Amino acid sequence: MSQSGKRIGVVLLNLGGPTSVEAVRSFLENLFGDQDIINLGGGRFQNRLAKVIAKLRYKGVAEKYREINACPDGCQGSKYCPNRQNKVVSDCCSPINSLTELQRKSMEKKLKESWPDHFVKVYTAMRYWVPFDYDVFEEAVADRIDHLVLLPLYPQFSFTTTGSSFRNWEAIRDGRSTDSPQPEWQEYLVGQYHLNPKYLSAINKRIDERLSEDFTDEERSKVHLVFTAHGTPLSEVDKGDPYTRQIEETVDAIMKMRSYRETHWLGYQSRVGPSKWTQPNTEELVLRLIDYGIKHMVLIPVAFVTDHIETQHELNIELREVIAEKKKHLVKMVVSKGLNDHPDFLAALEDEISQKIGHITGTPQQVGKNVQNLSEPQGI
Repeated sequence: MSQSGKRIGVVLLNLGGPTSVEAVRSFLENLFGDQDIINLGGGRFQNRLAKVIAKLRYKGVAEKYREINACPDGCQGSKYCPNRQNKVVSDCCSPINSLTELQRKSMEKKLKESWPDHFVKVYTAMRYWVPFDYDVFEEAVADRIDHLVLLPLYPQFSFTTTGSSFRNWEAIRDGRSTDSPQPEWQEYLVGQYHLNPKYLSAINKRIDERLSEDFTDEERSKVHLVFTAHGTPLSEVDKGDPYTRQIEETVDAIMKMRSYRETHWLGYQSRVGPSKWTQPNTEELVLRLIDYGIKHMVLIPVAFVTDHIETQHELNIELREVIAEKKKHLVKMVVSKGLNDHPDFLAALEDEISQKIGHITGTPQQVGKNVQNLSEPQGI
């Protein structure tokens, strides 16, 4: 690094996932205690209710994580993971931990190659489990970062995901003691990148992988594409949350790239509580399609860029169990792999970072003149 080089940090913001059976309960408490993602009244009432919900649910949820345990041979997660620190082999670790660490390492290597004259470090800050954002904040301060990019691993903006992460990061900054070393960085926020051409290309290639590897030439003409995303309460949509609209824009852009060759559908999963959520529900949609006579499907997680419980268990295990229980018949249903460390997805992230600090690195990039690039969320 030259003497004129900058100290650049990139923080990948993600949901996080438990690393052990014991961690599942704490993870659920943190998740249900966040009023941004699930509004149960807020304050002490929500915190108490979150503890009750976690106590009632954690054993059942832990069994699901056991079925998709990501680290059977030892920890593949971050340096903050208790399993790594204590040299423990977990039988109940979310795949989001090791895969986000893979994304972090891959991104850091890519940026260092692109910007050899600068100090570059990529961090991961999880919202509900390790590595916690407040630990990563202190690490970036200690590293004397002077340009910091917050990059959510949520392509579509929602107040419940990206918004929650941004607000918590701000609260950490505002809540630090004045006696502590203060951050001196210029901060940049990537709000959304749901129409970034390379992100869309990565999803498109994941679809092609499934079509070519899992279906014969004859079967491909019968395949229906079922895009699926995490649902959101309709009350959030009514308040102006752009997430659902952006999901629809992403799906439309992907199908346009595919020249609308396949019939496609869009569903929403993971609804919680009695309130009304975005429709149709993915499980109900798939069952209805089977009743229509559709027997070949590819399920495409369009908003989940890192495989975790909602892709590997909810779609690939639970949904299949429901189909069998209801005695529905399918010839073939496959779930598209998450983007994870797909080269096109990493390139999309680099594009978004360069859009923010290209004036620093000397490598500004254009995201595509014919594709809308919304880098700043509204209302933040």
